[in-house]
Amino acid sequence: MANPDRLSALDTTFLHLEDHSTAHMHVASVMLFEGKAPTLQELVDHILGRLHLVPRYRQRLAYVPLGQGRPIWTDDPHFNPYYHVRHTALPKPADETALKKLAGRLFSQRLDRSKPLWEISLVQTMSGGRFALIAKTHHALVDGISGVDITTVLFDSAREPVGPAAPASPWSAKPLPGPAKLLGEALVERSTVPAEMLRGGRALLRRPRKALCQVKEGLNAIGATTLAGINAPAPPSPFNVNIGPHRRYTFLDADLASLKSIKDSLGGTLNDAVLASVSLALGRYLRNRGHDTKDLVLKAMVPVSVRAKSQRGALGNQVAAMWAPLPVGVENPAECLSKIATAMEDLKKSGQAVGAQVLTNLAGFAPPTILSQAARLQARQPFFNLVVTNVPGPQFPLYLLGRRLEVLYPVVPLAQRQALGIAVMSYDGHLGFGLLADYDALPDLEAIALDLKWAIASLCRAAGVLGRASRAPRKPAAGRASAARASVKQPSSSARSPSRKPASAS
Repeated sequence: MANPDRLSALDTTFLHLEDHSTAHMHVASVMLFEGKAPTLQELVDHILGRLHLVPRYRQRLAYVPLGQGRPIWTDDPHFNPYYHVRHTALPKPADETALKKLAGRLFSQRLDRSKPLWEISLVQTMSGGRFALIAKTHHALVDGISGVDITTVLFDSAREPVGPAAPASPWSAKPLPGPAKLLGEALVERSTVPAEMLRGGRALLRRPRKALCQVKEGLNAIGATTLAGINAPAPPSPFNVNIGPHRRYTFLDADLASLKSIKDSLGGTLNDAVLASVSLALGRYLRNRGHDTKDLVLKAMVPVSVRAKSQRGALGNQVAAMWAPLPVGVENPAECLSKIATAMEDLKKSGQAVGAQVLTNLAGFAPPTILSQAARLQARQPFFNLVVTNVPGPQFPLYLLGRRLEVLYPVVPLAQRQALGIAVMSYDGHLGFGLLADYDALPDLEAIALDLKWAIASLCRAAGVLGRASRAPRKPAAGRASAARASVKQPSSSARSPSRKPASAS
């Protein structure tokens, strides 16, 4: 039987993607709260009271000698919450511009693999009577969907905290396994787990027609996934250059109801509307910088959760991938959304996501050395131009020690030669866009955020959606930060659709 504490092949790949590279494989979020910040001690005590619900947060990696097995999670006997929960402040005026710069610096720092792979920074005071948390967790520990579940565990759904029942006994770390035990368990597991394949062979003999049908479907799905990357590699773009270790970060708050109205009017899904917004924004950004976008179609890697409802709250990664086209050369908002909706529907029918899941499961039988080389090879292949991830979050207010979480902006990591990543997460009527970029490759990241604001406004006009202001905090920050948080549904008269012709619904 496989060790439940052993990293999966996909989790291990996220570790290998960091090896000998300038990529940092942590997912993260920037969260803004109303009111006065709690003290560091209050926050630490609150988190410690919930950690028994997420025991991985007290565990660190233990590596198998000679690379003869994937690492395992083991209790950290030196766990110190004050290393993981940190206290910081912003220089005056302590606005959102300063918060973005701080977030960029924090996201430029790799997590220490000798400790549990997470950190939370308490940003003491912000303009408008608010405070912030900046959290990051290694992708080997958590994916976007399970991260949402952990968020709902650490926060309360009511202003008055109702903490979980205390554990039966205080936590104490289990002894660290020695090198001999780690190596022995890995070798035994390697020799016994393939027995599952023999049991599968016996099932094949008992019900050959059903089994062969499943094998055929799996192979077809793998073919759809592989050919999607080989037959149509991603085109060259300014977003695919060598990256360094430093990051820029910015965010944008949109109204979820407006995006839903867009897809209701023009067709497609909410995710299609998000992808159309990104496509329109990147197209405008490229054209403004002299790039020819005629017939240009970028490729976005869109993670798709394959986590069953029974697995919600479990850590580790349960994701597959789809290669979504971004027709950046199409300037008409309705036409852009229509093309994306049609393409995404075809991709779902092709079995791309299923094929990616099958390949991920097969990787569980690959030796760690092969996984390491595969991770490096994957980083060099031009399969996609950027990652665009859209994660559904809780659609009700969350509270931290009685303080309401107002908005949440997510972060998706950059891989090698991926200078831009866009993460989107819905929360309580908001749609938070988080844009992470290489510091040197995209010094004008804020321009992409403004183009994204313009793109959503263009889709609203094409859909005939009456602009509704995003529910911003009661006391917004002043200056540029306040403008950046303004609703994307109230465009100025100068922000006109790229197409002079009226956009028709598709």
